[in-house]
Amino acid sequence: MAASEPIYSVSQLNREAKRLLATHFMTVRVEGEVSNFSAPSSGHWYFTLKDAQAQVRCAMFRGQQSRLGFKPGNGDMVIANAQVSLYEPRGDYQLVIEHLEQAGDGALRQAFERLKIKLLNEGLFDEHRKQPIPLIPNQIGVITSASGAAIHDILTVLKRRFPAIPVLIYPVAVQGDSAKFEISAALELANRQAEVDVIILARGGGSLEDLWAFNEEIVARAIAASRIPVISGVGHEVDFTIADFVADLRAPTPSAAAEHAVPHQDEWLGGFKFMENQLIEKLNRLLIQQRQRLTWLNKSLQLQHPGEKLQRNAQRLDELEQRLNKSIQQSLRQRGQELALNSQKLKQFQPSDKIMQHSQQLHYYRQRLQRAIQLKLASLKQRQAGIGHTLHAVSPLATLDRGYAIVQQHGSGNILKSVADIGDNDLIDTRLAKGRIVSQVKEIIHD
Repeated sequence: MAASEPIYSVSQLNREAKRLLATHFMTVRVEGEVSNFSAPSSGHWYFTLKDAQAQVRCAMFRGQQSRLGFKPGNGDMVIANAQVSLYEPRGDYQLVIEHLEQAGDGALRQAFERLKIKLLNEGLFDEHRKQPIPLIPNQIGVITSASGAAIHDILTVLKRRFPAIPVLIYPVAVQGDSAKFEISAALELANRQAEVDVIILARGGGSLEDLWAFNEEIVARAIAASRIPVISGVGHEVDFTIADFVADLRAPTPSAAAEHAVPHQDEWLGGFKFMENQLIEKLNRLLIQQRQRLTWLNKSLQLQHPGEKLQRNAQRLDELEQRLNKSIQQSLRQRGQELALNSQKLKQFQPSDKIMQHSQQLHYYRQRLQRAIQLKLASLKQRQAGIGHTLHAVSPLATLDRGYAIVQQHGSGNILKSVADIGDNDLIDTRLAKGRIVSQVKEIIHD
């Protein structure tokens, strides 16, 4: 190469490449699958869009997310409105996302969203207007096709769970141009006759077009006007219709609707969980075009705008934050391993084993002491009994037991040993082995 060719620094090369990408491409629309989704504490989103052959890095900053009605996740198919850019610190080619929408909606999905927003604003989806489902209905009404699989599944479940409750079937078309009129007419008829306590509105699964009768406004308003609680069981678990939102209770399938309509013969059903609304109306195409035109006119200004540098720094800050988090986690794991090792060492020196050994010895000595005390007490009892026998033998009471008596001066209790100690007519007490005698002296004989 000629010596006159310019020599770029890496930063200059990346900056020039970023400028070329930004000026060459207007806002592009890219469809792909979300993977490697990350949402750090800064609030920005980073992920990869991929198809079967390739992938591209994407960044969506927090200020652009407020206009979305959903948060993307790994595996979601989306359409991104984005600027083609380059992250200069790493030289990574990337898309800076301005708007995201879920892919594959089509005209029917747009109509679905418009009607959904309209009825939501009118309050037809409000929880306070939804009627409770009776615990044990006297009769159940079923609005569905008379020849479809849904009616068979519903009747099978009702028979298994609570066969005593009668079922009244209102046969209608569930697909085609006349379906919406037949369904709304059946709802009006059921309310007019007032023969059932709860209505199951159901059909089997199908495409969005197959289920469209249950997304019609006439059907939604007929459900909302019903004085009888309505359980919708339309399609499969992943299918949602306008009828599901207006109904008093949404079941994922016709069989599930039948389970909600009656209690089990052995237990009551409890707990109801409603799925949240996940879809929003698409942005107006004219506004998108105007924003694209404004972006095109101000492209050169945006390259010099301080916000550009702020975005670069924000992305760099997020990168450093992720590295810091990894470092902290590694340090915590290391400290945890050290703590576990020190705990293991401490267990080797803990005194619990010696305490157990001394406790056993103490128990043994306590038992020996108790046996020694018992033997000593038994010996003392025997000795006491011998002494008692000896005392009894020499006791005056023992002499009394052999027929002798003790004579005492009455009043003083002095023992009389001689007739000289008393006089005529004195009172004396004579103590026998059992009891005593009080007597008066009549005569004194001096031997």
